[in-house]
Amino acid sequence: MKIAGLKSVENAHDESVWAAAWVPATESRPALLLTGSLDETVKLWRPDELALERTNAGHFLGVVSVAAHPSGVIAASASIDSFVRVFDVDTNATIATLEAPPSEVWQMQFDPKGTTLAVAGGGSASIKLWDTATWELIATLSIPRPEQPKPSEKGNKKFVLSVAWSPDGRRLACGSMDGTISIFDVARAKFLHHLEGHFMPVRSLVFSPVEPRLLFSASDDAHVHMYDSEGKSLVGSMSGHASWVLSVDVSPDGAALATGSSDRTVRLWDLSMRAAVQTMSNHSDQVWGVAFRPMAGAGVRAGGRLASVSDDKSISLYDYS
Repeated sequence: MKIAGLKSVENAHDESVWAAAWVPATESRPALLLTGSLDETVKLWRPDELALERTNAGHFLGVVSVAAHPSGVIAASASIDSFVRVFDVDTNATIATLEAPPSEVWQMQFDPKGTTLAVAGGGSASIKLWDTATWELIATLSIPRPEQPKPSEKGNKKFVLSVAWSPDGRRLACGSMDGTISIFDVARAKFLHHLEGHFMPVRSLVFSPVEPRLLFSASDDAHVHMYDSEGKSLVGSMSGHASWVLSVDVSPDGAALATGSSDRTVRLWDLSMRAAVQTMSNHSDQVWGVAFRPMAGAGVRAGGRLASVSDDKSISLYDYS
C-alpha cells in the first residue's frame, strides 16, 4: 500500500484549515471534499482536480468541524460561534441552525444510517444527539465524573473533543481532554465504560469499517492506539510522529490508517504490520485533518483518495493504492 501526491492547493482558505470530510457521491455528482477554516467559511472541492465548487459563508467565527450525511445530500459545519449550520450540499440552502452554549460544539458525525447527528459537547462533558428529521435535541450522553476528583485537577478534564460512531450505529465513542475515551450504548443512552491508555487529549477517533469493535484513536501523546471497544482492551499502540497526533482516519478497505500531526507530516500506517510505511512532508505547518474518500464499490482500493488540511492554509490530495 502507498499514497502518492496528486495535487495541492496553496491558500485554499484565507486562514488555517481545521476540518475536512468527504461528501458521498449522489446520482447527479461525484463525491466532494468539504473543508472548514478559521476564515469562517466552508468550501466544497471537486475530488480529482481540487477545483473549488463553492464557498459557503454563514458563520461568524472559525469553523472547527464539518460532517457529511451518508446520503450526500446534506452536510453540517460547526463553529466556535456556538452554532452548527446544516445545509443542502448542492444549493447551500440552510436546513437547520443548531445552537449550543460557547465551547460546547467540537467534532461531530452523522450516524451510518443518517438519522442522528452526534456533536462532541466540549465543556459540557457530553455528546449531544440531534434528530435529522426534526432537528430536535433527542439525547445528551454525559460522561460520568470520577468519584473523588484529585485536588490537582484544575479545570474541566472531561472536555469532549472528538466523537465516532461504530459501523452499526449502536455505539458512540468520544475522546476527552484528559486522554480517556468513553463508550456509550446509543439505543439505551447509557455510558458503558472508559478506554484508558492515553494521558493527553484525544483529538480524533474512528472505528474500523471491517472490524466493528476495533477503534483507533489519535492523541497529543504522539501515539495512535487500537482498542477492542467492547472488551475494553488496548490491542495495539503505534508511534512515529514527533508531536501531537491531531487526526486519524481509516481506509475504506480497513487495511490502512492515515494520521495528521503537529509535526507537519501525514503518515500512512499498515495495520497488518502496525507500523508507519510512509511519511508525507508537503505541509509546512500542523496537519489538522486527514480524510479518506468513501469507496464507490466494496473492496475496491483502486482510485482511493486521501485528503489532508493544515494550518498552512493548504489542502493536499493523494492517491491511495
